[in-house]
Amino acid sequence: MSLQWALPALTLPYLCHGRFLLRCAVLAQAVAVVLAFAPGIHTDLWQRLGLISLFVHWVALLSTLLLCLLRHRLNRLSPARILLSCTGIFLSLTVIVSCLAFTAFAGKSAQFSQSLPTFVLGNAMVALIVAIIAMQFFIMHSERSLQLQAQSNAEFNALQARIQPHFLFNSLNTAAELIHVDPKAAEQALLDLSALFRAALHAGEVVLLADELTLAKQYLSLEQWRLGERMQVQWLQPENIADIKVPALTIQPLLENAVRHGIESCTQHAILKIDVVQTNQSVSIIVTNPFTVQNRVRKSNGIALNNIRQRLQLHYGAAAQLTQSAVEGVFRVKLVLPVSGQVS
Repeated sequence: MSLQWALPALTLPYLCHGRFLLRCAVLAQAVAVVLAFAPGIHTDLWQRLGLISLFVHWVALLSTLLLCLLRHRLNRLSPARILLSCTGIFLSLTVIVSCLAFTAFAGKSAQFSQSLPTFVLGNAMVALIVAIIAMQFFIMHSERSLQLQAQSNAEFNALQARIQPHFLFNSLNTAAELIHVDPKAAEQALLDLSALFRAALHAGEVVLLADELTLAKQYLSLEQWRLGERMQVQWLQPENIADIKVPALTIQPLLENAVRHGIESCTQHAILKIDVVQTNQSVSIIVTNPFTVQNRVRKSNGIALNNIRQRLQLHYGAAAQLTQSAVEGVFRVKLVLPVSGQVS
């Protein structure tokens, strides 16, 4: 796994505002206190604390200001280069401030009794440790922010998709027509529509894979009543599905794409295939549907797949995969979920 794949999408926030500067000053002072009270140092404690505090605050302040000035340029880089650049800026300023401090206070304090290379190297090592810790917190914060954003987007997009007028009106019209022909089928259609609305309201949660497959079947049942003989569904799955949890509304959008961008464009009978293949390590859901050339370039299809792919990466990392291919008029999507993977 490459570093680029392991890192989330990172964006350096705006650091030059009062709240962050206050937090930066508090953290800098905390680092200064830890360094001042390090065991094995026999110099005057308060003098040492004052000099270290002055040194640390200068490094922190200059680093923050420089990162503010270079923020837009840094955000154009890849996540790995952003981290390396920020670390390089922090270490460079540490070395510069160390040299200036040594020149100003050499011979005037016991803190600077060592040689310049030793003093600079020691400060650089401490700065590197602080930078590594800061990078870990930055990555964790970015991952958490991305997860919350993805969940919020999933809830909004799923709810919006379910309440789109054409889908709602088509489903209600189908139920109205079925009332005169088959009242039980009309009742079932309304129950399926209700299940889709409930699932949309909980799109940011996790559900059992069996429940997600049931919801997908309910969606196809609604579309089957609407499209009639134009759509033929071939569903193949084992009797016992692995007891694993998946992000809600992971499979249903794949089927919705297949219907909207494939089945609806076909003037003749179209076959929608869903194969669920289960092994000891993973469960694969394979969706195939016919497609036409004009539908191949629709952006909405790719946006939906990218949204699902992002949610899977946040929950499973590299353990889950979502691939797609289009060959000879057949569009194929394969979703691979790990059996042993735990949703975060």
